[in-house]
Amino acid sequence: MVCYTEKNGSGVVQSAALQTLDLAILVRVQAPEPSPSTGAGLGYCSMIPDLSPDALAIGFLWYVVFLFSTTCHEAAHALVARLGGDPTAALGGQVTLNPIPHIRREPFGMVIVPIVSFFLGSMVGWASAPYDPLWQRRYPRRAAWMALAGPAANFSLMLIAGITLRLNFRYGWLHRGGSSSSGESFVLTALAIFFSLNLLLGTFNLLPFPPLDGSSAITLLMPEARALRYLDWIQQSGFRMFGLIIAMLLFGRIFPYVQTFAQQILTHGL
Repeated sequence: MVCYTEKNGSGVVQSAALQTLDLAILVRVQAPEPSPSTGAGLGYCSMIPDLSPDALAIGFLWYVVFLFSTTCHEAAHALVARLGGDPTAALGGQVTLNPIPHIRREPFGMVIVPIVSFFLGSMVGWASAPYDPLWQRRYPRRAAWMALAGPAANFSLMLIAGITLRLNFRYGWLHRGGSSSSGESFVLTALAIFFSLNLLLGTFNLLPFPPLDGSSAITLLMPEARALRYLDWIQQSGFRMFGLIIAMLLFGRIFPYVQTFAQQILTHGL
């Protein structure tokens, strides 16, 4: 819980107690080598990072995709919350695909930690969007749709990248001249990173453990009274840390299967 103070367009100062979608984004990836099927891969990194020019270029591309994907994720939260009657994140300027307002809210999670961690051998980052917990209690189902909006944005980006890659595999749009080029390789690698990273972000955030989006989204399956009791329970700080640890342990076990299934569909179709 934090205290938030903001001026609206008329200059009136508004204060509200806000709950944040803490750790709405959490990703740890290795700067990948291109693979034959998708152009890039995900994995946990070694202790010594590869700082060759090619690896730095791929790492920069990962970061740009990460920045855009987290921006879309948080903007989706903010937009659906505003449509549902909570203008909190909108007042903070987060209903936008401009990453600057999101970076101002989480400079460590969106800039400093991802860049520093890359040079330490991995890339870790997060972002968040504020919302009014009183609004959540009045409209738990609207809040659940807000929670689902973030992963939905990630899966939408994944589908766009996947469809584009699939069409290129079938029709060869990027190498009509009969030979590949550095430009083709760059585009394919960027699309593959969009596909893999947003698959990771969407899947991870749908896990039903606090503080992830899935922990609020499952209230859509509950009667309202039970949903309110459940929300009170998961918002205890001890459960949030415990839930995050469980989510990370479980995710490491299930995501390789999710990724393999998604890449098989991408490569061979349904």
